[in-house]
Amino acid sequence: MRKPFARVDPGTRRSSLIEAAARVLAERGTAGASVRAIAAEAGVSAGLVTHHFASIDALIAQTYAHVADRVSAALGVAVAQAGDDPRAKLDAYVSASFAAPIADPALLATWTALWGLVRSNPAVAAAHDQSYAEYRADLERLLAACGLPEGERRTAAISVAALVDGLWLELCLTPTGFTAAEAGAIADRHVTALLLSPRP
Repeated sequence: MRKPFARVDPGTRRSSLIEAAARVLAERGTAGASVRAIAAEAGVSAGLVTHHFASIDALIAQTYAHVADRVSAALGVAVAQAGDDPRAKLDAYVSASFAAPIADPALLATWTALWGLVRSNPAVAAAHDQSYAEYRADLERLLAACGLPEGERRTAAISVAALVDGLWLELCLTPTGFTAAEAGAIADRHVTALLLSPRP
């Protein structure tokens, strides 16, 4: 049953529609992410969706950016709570992906639906490129603070991101396969190897 209509400010309404789109993507995938389905999830009319977003593609791209911002915020909280030690901050940034709210099957479902659109939807591709670039830049800054030379930071950040993504994916898909602590230990060994590798 549709929720009673309530008049809210445009920013709040847009946010609620983006959240609804994320839930629909998680539950039904891209094939089920229609304007009608998202409107029903948000408890509003389809016309209100199109009033706030020029197209379903625009809404989905905003949803990608929103989900990426939520992940970035969770990573930022982990770093802020790690104290002043640069290595502790780097470890917190990496290991946060293996705990809630990032290590979450519902978030995985939303991400996989969005990733499926990267090759076919230019707006989603642009949102993906921006979020990945920001994530990698964060890693490069954290690696720099740990003393990694400038010429090694880009490829090091790429390798850490790839390892974390793989561990996160498997942890969400098969939580009984290994623990978050084991994922963190694997990532920690990789980071340590990067920071302690011999310099020419």
